[in-house]
Amino acid sequence: MYGATTDLFRFSPELATGFEGKRVFITGAGKDGGIGQAFALAAGLNGAASVGVHFHRSYQDGFDLVAALQDAGVNAFPVQADVTNLRDLWASRSYVIEQMGGKPPSLVICNSGLTEGGYQFGRALKEQPDEPMAVRRARVRQHFIDNLEESRLVLDTKIDGFLASTHLWAGEAIYHDESVQFVYVSSRQAIDPGAAVPGYALSNWAVLALPRVLEVNLGRNAEQVSAFSVLFPFIRTGMTDEYADNERVWGRWQPRMLETHECAEAFAQLMARPNDELRNGMFELMVDATSPGVDVTWKRVEIDISENRLDWSADNPLRY
Repeated sequence: MYGATTDLFRFSPELATGFEGKRVFITGAGKDGGIGQAFALAAGLNGAASVGVHFHRSYQDGFDLVAALQDAGVNAFPVQADVTNLRDLWASRSYVIEQMGGKPPSLVICNSGLTEGGYQFGRALKEQPDEPMAVRRARVRQHFIDNLEESRLVLDTKIDGFLASTHLWAGEAIYHDESVQFVYVSSRQAIDPGAAVPGYALSNWAVLALPRVLEVNLGRNAEQVSAFSVLFPFIRTGMTDEYADNERVWGRWQPRMLETHECAEAFAQLMARPNDELRNGMFELMVDATSPGVDVTWKRVEIDISENRLDWSADNPLRY
């Protein structure tokens, strides 16, 4: 059921410039109350030429969002596909292009993602009183399998999904001689991980490398395709709402959770910046306490890689 307050996603003209006239495709946009839904509303209500609302399992929420956008006069359409199923993803290609007037997306927001329910990564389960050893072994084994299967799904959805979506739509943009911009949705936990969600932290770290990897592979076509990453803090969604009143979960990073319309407005502010300023960047959204509320600002993240000489190896090289 569509539960967003639509008017909260109508922004000032200067913030609308990042979406105006663009053909926008958003993965993981179907879930009501989610970040993807917020991006779809922000794009559609601020001048996008068309908005592709992608979903996999959240089909009812996705159709409701499309209907709400269409009621607001937006050229929106639904796309159901599993981003980890390459045949499924490829099958959506011609449909999306058709819905966008014969051209591929000019803005692709890779947002699909999951998180674990939470488990003690690297720790054994605590013993239970009077538990037979055979029962403990069985319980620990099943816990191990269940946890890693959950993490594998998180990794597959984020990493495989982002990689496949990028390969598909970058290729279509170059084929059609159109420009495209990719946005990869990551998390502050990529660079400052929290406990109990190892797959989530690892997958969000991995996608930070995608803009540079894409540019290197495109070679001469790199000017036609640009990409950057955004690292969000805790935002109140269906995935995080149960923690909204538990400051122990999010208090390390921020004084309160952001609402989705606040996140979307901050994203619109970033999108309004010149493309050359965003290309290959990593941008972290900060939430700081102020009186009487919070200040929301952007920081550019730089990950510095250094290579240092190891005397014990350099002075005694292996020679062949």
